[in-house]
Amino acid sequence: MNPIDHVPDIVQRLYALVGELEVHFPGRKFTPDGHLVGSLGEVLAAYYYDLELLTASTERHDARSREGRLVQVKATQGRTVALRSEPEHLLVLSLLRDGTVDEVYNGPGHLAWARIGAPQKNGQFPLSLSTLRKLMASVPDQSRLPKRG
Repeated sequence: MNPIDHVPDIVQRLYALVGELEVHFPGRKFTPDGHLVGSLGEVLAAYYYDLELLTASTERHDARSREGRLVQVKATQGRTVALRSEPEHLLVLSLLRDGTVDEVYNGPGHLAWARIGAPQKNGQFPLSLSTLRKLMASVPDQSRLPKRG
């Protein structure tokens, strides 16, 4: 069995633990975030889109497509993602509690970069998922990364 085949089950168990913590500590959120969600997004993107992952923490891009396109992968459970710079290609995934992903945006980085918000204090530029979903409707199929068969 391919290691990626285990990810949905692992994510479901992770959220079961999150649910237990939230029951025991009402008013506290235990949403997995940061590196965990980012890394899950990257390995899932590599599998679903047949990408080669670059070394972790490579500036600007996380992967390379089989055609040679450099790809920044953003995964989230929230309503926004943030970019530091304009990627060649941007793939934004929403990580769902059942361990699957919802493709929010899959297209040229310059289209998304043109819609960034004002810089945050940390130097990152926010993009809402609603903006990216609307933008995705205008991205032609040939500009998207193909999903694995």
